[in-house]
Amino acid sequence: MPDDAINHSTLPPVVDAGWVRGHGEGLVLADVRWFLDGRSGYEAYLAGHLPGAVWVDVDTVLSAPPDETEGRHPLPDPAGFARALGALGIGDGTTVVAYDADGGPYAARLVWLLRRTGRAAALLDGGLAAWPGATETGGVALPEARLTPVEWPKEVLRTADEVAAGDAVVLDARAADRYSGETVLPSDIRSGHVPGARSAPWSANITPEGTFATPEQLRERYEALGVREGAEVIVYCGSGVTACHDLLALERAGITGAALYPGSWSAWSADLSRPVATGQEPG
Repeated sequence: MPDDAINHSTLPPVVDAGWVRGHGEGLVLADVRWFLDGRSGYEAYLAGHLPGAVWVDVDTVLSAPPDETEGRHPLPDPAGFARALGALGIGDGTTVVAYDADGGPYAARLVWLLRRTGRAAALLDGGLAAWPGATETGGVALPEARLTPVEWPKEVLRTADEVAAGDAVVLDARAADRYSGETVLPSDIRSGHVPGARSAPWSANITPEGTFATPEQLRERYEALGVREGAEVIVYCGSGVTACHDLLALERAGITGAALYPGSWSAWSADLSRPVATGQEPG
């Protein structure tokens, strides 16, 4: 199957292993394992990954260096992003299916960035654990490709001031105890959440079996959080990575137009002029 045979506009945000096997000739598999506890995603990749998969680093490929005002994982420079992916064998016309070890919260960043810039990309439903075949060890080097840089569309991004304006449904994709302020990462300046934001942990998009909830279940979930047709929706998390899981879940549910606050809590909490709320309610 030629690389450009998959239409990015009709490719769903989540595909299963059967779909991947049926389209294998035209795909690049991307392993985006990253661990909040500091374990090495690259070492985990080398120890066992899907056959032919390349490793994509959240910290250096999917993010710019940490910045006091932009947060822990600012969006990467479009030219650098394109150059890094091209070096991995991801080029114009390539279809990417990404996965990680946790149901997609880190792989979602790659998929969302590619989809929002007109590329064909999807999450592997269930991640590494859902793959029915054997894995392989060691690194994979694909032929270099050219990926044309595309600027991040302004319509899918929001600033801290736009979050603070109060005109949108603001969703916090972090775990509930980080939203409430009960748990705080050592890297966070303050604990809690953006006043008015609603707790929408990315993990609630996943069933107990580790796969994505159905579109109908996801629509019901987000409607209960106040997402209605035509409403402006902004999603944030700790540093703009796992929020992309909620954004893809919204897309899977048929809810389009949601935007990312890239700086997320790491930028908001570091700006001492910004108010902070704690507890289980939006505040």
